Amino acid sequence: MSHEPYGPSPAYDATYPWQPHTAPSQHVAPPRPPHSPLGHHSDLRVLRSAYRWQRRTAAFTALGYFVLFLALSAFAPSVMTTGVVDGLPAGLLLALLQIPVTWLAIALYERTARRRVDPIADRIRKQSELDAKREARR
Repeated sequence: MSHEPYGPSPAYDATYPWQPHTAPSQHVAPPRPPHSPLGHHSDLRVLRSAYRWQRRTAAFTALGYFVLFLALSAFAPSVMTTGVVDGLPAGLLLALLQIPVTWLAIALYERTARRRVDPIADRIRKQSELDAKREARR
């Protein structure tokens, strides 16, 4: 037996007690397009992971060498002061090698961009152009 003779109280159905009682609306989902939209495309995940790998590889190349140089400077000063060539200590040689290692990191970044990231980005760009043309026809 219900204590509410006129149905449920609007205070329990509405967010605020002073809102009028309304019947629940029927929500109809819009029809789905025949192709998957670009925002849910799996190529975006592949592109993000390829770009993430590219950044990490280049960063670890340059920073790894620099950390190695700092560690040798701090913990192995005898190695850094050892002469490699007449009048050229190993520490100075390793410091000068930092420039080519940075160039190597940049070259590695460019190479992985051309081989892994750019083809995926081009494929996504072409797919988005096709999606835009399909939407314009509707």
